[in-house]
Amino acid sequence: MKRGEIYRTSEKVAERDYKPGFYVVVSRNFIAGSGDVSTVVCAPAYSEILGLRSEVVLGRSENLPRDCALRCDFLTLMFKKKLTHFVSSLPAEKLRELDDALCYALGIQS
Repeated sequence: MKRGEIYRTSEKVAERDYKPGFYVVVSRNFIAGSGDVSTVVCAPAYSEILGLRSEVVLGRSENLPRDCALRCDFLTLMFKKKLTHFVSSLPAEKLRELDDALCYALGIQS
């Protein structure tokens, strides 16, 4: 598992109205790739795109079924074992957008 990878959950998640969803790993690679750590911080994807600076728009070019928005305002801690279906990895440009959206959402000056 690596930072910037997109996963789909097979399990129904309470925070998502008990529906499976897509998540992007935002934890650094040391944490994401460690077998000793069972959780990672993720940004959830939502089908509604609000146009916020704290969002990153993804779609078919990232192997998702439709356009959606990662919402960096709603970061969540996920058990790695729940992230069961690897979808794809974000390209470098989208990783930079993710970094910018995270900085904005967390109030970090970059």
